[in-house]
Amino acid sequence: MEVEAPHLCADPFNRQLRDHRYCKSLSGREGHGSPQGEEGPSDKPLRSAAVSDEELRELIHDFLEEFFGKYGSFIPLSKSDVLEHLSKVVNKDLAERKAFVYSEVRKYQAGLASAPMHFFKVTYNKHTLTLEDLSTLEGHNWLNDQVINMYGELIMDAVNHKVHFFNSFFHRQLSTKGYEGVKRWTKKVDLFSKSLLLIPIHLEIHWSLITVDIANQNIQFYDSQGIHFKYPVENVLKYILTEAREKKKAIFQKGWKMIVNKCIPQQKNDNDCGVFVLQYCKCLALGKPFHFSQEDMPKVRKRIYKELCECRLKHMPNDVLSG
Repeated sequence: MEVEAPHLCADPFNRQLRDHRYCKSLSGREGHGSPQGEEGPSDKPLRSAAVSDEELRELIHDFLEEFFGKYGSFIPLSKSDVLEHLSKVVNKDLAERKAFVYSEVRKYQAGLASAPMHFFKVTYNKHTLTLEDLSTLEGHNWLNDQVINMYGELIMDAVNHKVHFFNSFFHRQLSTKGYEGVKRWTKKVDLFSKSLLLIPIHLEIHWSLITVDIANQNIQFYDSQGIHFKYPVENVLKYILTEAREKKKAIFQKGWKMIVNKCIPQQKNDNDCGVFVLQYCKCLALGKPFHFSQEDMPKVRKRIYKELCECRLKHMPNDVLSG
């Protein structure tokens, strides 16, 4: 039986009430997320008077409990997430109490370190991500195909499918079996009605990106290590020409140009190529400039994790990286 939260919960500092499960934020209970763009109950300013350590500790624990349930781990958590949330809730600048807040966060995280949510899953359309998949976004891990492909789905939906994102297995299939091996992949898709095609390329242990600008008939190559793999670009060109012939699109059967983009953000390690590829894809699809660098990758990883769990891209005007 579903029970509505009592009105008595208006006083968040009544200890007896806060211990009751009905006084937890509705967004932390399954099936009760706040509508997009609206504040959840736990986000509303409570009071601006002095907040005791005990009260602040309770607020921290409530926030972390909801966060852990929503994202399955603390991988996408930033210190600023906690501090900004608390400052909003208590309607007070808590910068002077950062040390206490961060200490409590560490204690809470340590307590859950031995209890990961192995059953946690995110499902979107035909994609399913496990916590193991999402964990490839942690630290310096290499992104896997599942993360790449679901993020591509989010990109297509964000631009109402004016952009087509090819599954990461597309180029492998094209390379090994030729056009006939991937002919059915576009049975229900008119590639030449799209503005842009995004084709992630995975060569052994490195991710690159090939894009096809349909209107300008450009095939462009993006690589975060400045490497130029000529074969994949030529392979994609042959595919486009064959597809145009099969679909009887005479105008697209000639006039294509191949471009290698050199002045683009570059990685400074051996781990972030997949993250760079997803960031290239998002910027290109949304028409945003490449205002990011290697130093932004930890933040970008956390943002991508959240976007995957929320099943939507975060659109932030003039701030591509904001999470």
